[in-house]
Amino acid sequence: MADDRFDLVVIGGGPGGYVAAIRAAQLGMRTACVDKRGLFGGTCLHVGCIPSKALLHSSERYAAAQHELADHGIRVEGVALDLERMMERKREKVAELARGTAFLLEKNKVAMIAGAARIAAPGRIEVEQNGGGLRTLEAQRILIATGSESAPLAGVPIDEKRIVSSTGALELERVPEKLLVVGAGAIGLELGSVWSRLGAQVTVVEFLDRILPGMDGEIAKQTQRVLARQGLTFSLGREVRRAEVSDAGVRVAVAARADGSEQTLAADVVLVSIGRRPYVEGLGLEALGVARDARGFITVNERFETSVPGVYAIGDCVPGPMLAHKAEEEGVACVEQMAGQAGHVDHGRVPSVVYTWPEVAGVGATEEALKERGIDYRVGKFPFTANARAKITGDTQGLVKILADAATDRVLGVHILGPMAGDLIAEAVSALEFGASAEDIARTCHAHPAMGETLKEAALAVAGRSIHS
Repeated sequence: MADDRFDLVVIGGGPGGYVAAIRAAQLGMRTACVDKRGLFGGTCLHVGCIPSKALLHSSERYAAAQHELADHGIRVEGVALDLERMMERKREKVAELARGTAFLLEKNKVAMIAGAARIAAPGRIEVEQNGGGLRTLEAQRILIATGSESAPLAGVPIDEKRIVSSTGALELERVPEKLLVVGAGAIGLELGSVWSRLGAQVTVVEFLDRILPGMDGEIAKQTQRVLARQGLTFSLGREVRRAEVSDAGVRVAVAARADGSEQTLAADVVLVSIGRRPYVEGLGLEALGVARDARGFITVNERFETSVPGVYAIGDCVPGPMLAHKAEEEGVACVEQMAGQAGHVDHGRVPSVVYTWPEVAGVGATEEALKERGIDYRVGKFPFTANARAKITGDTQGLVKILADAATDRVLGVHILGPMAGDLIAEAVSALEFGASAEDIARTCHAHPAMGETLKEAALAVAGRSIHS
């Protein structure tokens, strides 16, 4: 049927998929977007980025009412947690954004199809529709944007009640007395922060000897100190071997990597957050002959085309940072190349953000990476304690760190621990994209008083001439 023939069928309605579908439609392609759950916006919107940020924001307000408002001359008595309302607000924000996503797809005349897709052959997709029945779509091109799922941990079976993934951790019905977080990456630290602020005793167990692997080491160490002062306990260099659930809670066997000595930790709830893995279940990739690497990622060329002509892939199911904004950029680049335009995504210029408070953000090379590559560099740092706006708001923890090439002064990496780091990093991304020097940032006028002045001062510090520190 003509209604089932498309120029492009996108499988997956998450940030990469729906953005790619909209851009393809803008470029004149007849486009369909198929989503297994029928909830366009994907994991990020429904059980990931958005609901977690809603809870982070609400829990920050709760903590501020308890500990910070009095310093501003605002007396609050009888502060109490209404967890049910907090969760309801989170769901309201998710629903509001979901409606917005559906509106954008409709506005751009993208056909939205709810169901599980399987690529029967190049150019043909079979969809088991959520409402029942099999629908066959024909497409000149197919784009896989199915995202990722929480990685499992052997010996620690997730039931989303006592042992939860990030999905379950967003829906707890009560504040656990003791929460054990397995994994000290962004997800573990963010959700650990939420429940710690709400009253849980949070212990973070990490296999490595540091938190936030992949982020700049100095920034990670300072982040750990800040979070420890907030009440999180860290147990690093330890392997979680097994977990046993009983009516009393969960008992977790943890072994030190150094000598294998084992201890048992008790918790009411265990959050497994050791990372994510590509989600390609039921797509029929093996029968189709789509190549994947040893970690399960779909391999693609510079045009995001898989080993099967006419089949493309983007986002978390291909190599690179597993981040929503990376998926969006790849989706746009992919379909623009289909339309004969230029498109490219440099993974080295994709920012990473951890939405604890203060936030953590970074882009470009870390100091450890520069040392490993033998690159001669200079460092400029500026603390938030010396920033006027940070003083006013009381958010003075952290610093901005700029790494620049010693010979050319070109900015190689920027790393931030501090208030609004996730917003401040955008200037650093632009600097790297345009090949800016530290001097370029230092010579750019920044508004006063504002948090952004910290980047200017750190850039000045690269040349040893910071004004305010």
